[in-house]
Amino acid sequence: MFHVKHLRRPARRALLVVHVAVSVSWLGLSLGLLTLGITAYTTQDLSLTRAAYRAMRVFSDWLLPPVALMTLGSGLMLSLGTPWGLARHRWVWTKFWLTTATAMATIFALRPEIAQVAEAGVPDAALIAAPVISTIAYLFMTALSVLKPWGPTRRGRRLRAAAPARSAPASTRPTPILTGSRKPVDTPSPRHPA
Repeated sequence: MFHVKHLRRPARRALLVVHVAVSVSWLGLSLGLLTLGITAYTTQDLSLTRAAYRAMRVFSDWLLPPVALMTLGSGLMLSLGTPWGLARHRWVWTKFWLTTATAMATIFALRPEIAQVAEAGVPDAALIAAPVISTIAYLFMTALSVLKPWGPTRRGRRLRAAAPARSAPASTRPTPILTGSRKPVDTPSPRHPA
């Protein structure tokens, strides 16, 4: 087993900003593809259908792969460089595998389909279904990030139980403020006399 040193606060915050930015970009691209797919499928104008599919191809060739890989990479670095860990909490583990699956599906299934349809210029319902599914997946992953459900994994419980007790007596340690899921959200800062 290997141990990754936790990121310092400035690095963690910068990485978090990058992760949120590229994740939101991925969601926005998915919504853009959905809009173009619906337009291409429902219009009676064949030139508009072809133009929408060509625009989808530009997005899928130039934007989707780097955004998907940056989302996956920044999320992986955040999970390994923070106390959340990659396999310590079910929500992190689930989000990692969903991100991996959607990134691979985007790069290896959606991109070739968009390229094929853009060449043919014929309406295809698959280019509506794929962005709908990906948008649902991204919204679900966003909910996981905000709600942090399900608690620790078996490994997380084992690591928590094996962690050495803090050296300060319990009476001097700040009491964590808990949410409905009994996770520390914030601890009161110790007051220092002026």
